[in-house]
Amino acid sequence: MRLHLITVGEPKLSYARAGWEEYEKRLRRYHKLQVTRVTGKTKEAESSAVLRAAGRHSLILLDPRGEQFSSEELSRFLDAQALQAGELAFAIGGPEGHTEALRAGAARLWSLGRLTLPHDLAMVVVLEALYRAATISAGEPYHRA
Repeated sequence: MRLHLITVGEPKLSYARAGWEEYEKRLRRYHKLQVTRVTGKTKEAESSAVLRAAGRHSLILLDPRGEQFSSEELSRFLDAQALQAGELAFAIGGPEGHTEALRAGAARLWSLGRLTLPHDLAMVVVLEALYRAATISAGEPYHRA
């Protein structure tokens, strides 16, 4: 399956850059991966850039109002999507979040939980969650319940 990760900006802190690079490398063993970094001076400009980057593919927005998944549920969701969609676009917005219009047009909203995470850390958590889901699908021992 092809995964397109769209981020507003890139990790700025050294730990987050290292984490992003590590999990991006690991995730590439399981999925074709594309990363697009977008910018914008306003939340509206960022959301427009995310929409353009996603194109016609199913857009999944990281948003605190979204659905929460266990690792196993995320794995099953990705497996089901692999049968239906050629590509999923995951968008990690900026610190101000997404516009209502972008939320309304998304295929799904995904929440990492009720905690507010720093932007850099959220970017790493998303990649790790996708990697963990891929290892579950592959039957590999990375995930331990």
